[in-house]
Amino acid sequence: MSLIARLRAYAAEALGVAAHEAPGDDTHLAATALLVHVARADGILAPAESERLARLVRGRYAVSAESADALIARAAAFDSETRDVASLVEMLPHEADAGERGRILAMAWSVAAADGTIDEFEEALVWRLGKLLGFDEAGIARARGEGVPGIALDPA
Repeated sequence: MSLIARLRAYAAEALGVAAHEAPGDDTHLAATALLVHVARADGILAPAESERLARLVRGRYAVSAESADALIARAAAFDSETRDVASLVEMLPHEADAGERGRILAMAWSVAAADGTIDEFEEALVWRLGKLLGFDEAGIARARGEGVPGIALDPA
């Protein structure tokens, strides 16, 4: 049984959600788990981060607040089981284009900045995520500018 199948079964049992999901669910689950991982990076899931995460997931991966909440709950359980951003990135489909990867990276920057600051742990994590997603320094800085409007686009 694959890691995702085991984690999906775990989530189904622990959270009472269906183990079989719609096509594309693995991508949505992996992307949301990455965002959850970023939100937890500084050890504090601030209300602003939680709200931003929910808004981003509703806008991109879910059709309702309830389905977004369920996806976030599954992603949080999934993130707790993996605890490695590289494993989460590997779950994204290999055919994900640069545009989709860039949107995920911009959303990660947005979640990291939701509480008004991007601390050193969040910064390092999102830069590493950008590298794992295949971006160079300039691409990571561009995604930061998209996810956190009003900041300089030059890498620090």
